[in-house]
Amino acid sequence: MEWYEKLSDYFPEHEMKHPQQLKELIEENDYYHKEETDDYLMLYADFPSFVFIDYLLVTSNTRGKGMGTKILDRLKAKGKLIILEAEPVLPKDSDSERRLRFYYRNGFKKADLIRYVRRDEQDEPYTMHVLYWSPAGIPQAIVLEKMELACDEIHNFRSKRHYGRELVDLDEALKWKH
Repeated sequence: MEWYEKLSDYFPEHEMKHPQQLKELIEENDYYHKEETDDYLMLYADFPSFVFIDYLLVTSNTRGKGMGTKILDRLKAKGKLIILEAEPVLPKDSDSERRLRFYYRNGFKKADLIRYVRRDEQDEPYTMHVLYWSPAGIPQAIVLEKMELACDEIHNFRSKRHYGRELVDLDEALKWKH
């Protein structure tokens, strides 16, 4: 699966799902989609009330030319809440800051009331930001509810088969910040 190699070359290893899990998500769920062109690759879930962007990769020769904004604008035209995960700015990863700036420039907000901590294969915790865009003001309680659904339906889809565990422990990973 050449598209999987593109994703794994770009995204941190701990954020990559098992290739077979992604293949099954795409093939067996009407809501989960893969779009691939020479310019971009996107895996996302289109639920009735929101869109969850699992992976968005604009190819290096297309970056900075507005392709990512066009993709997001197309998703925004659905008139639904859009949610995604992004790693915090990491000193050793210059792409992390660029990615966050891109989403903020496109109207996404950080769900600053939500703490999102996942665990990698070695059971080490790592923090992610939950970013969202909404056509109208929306409380972060709704964002949290939809993020929990995305984690359950996407990250935990057949995860016990592929990893021997749930990828996201919903009781631990998503919490209100105090």
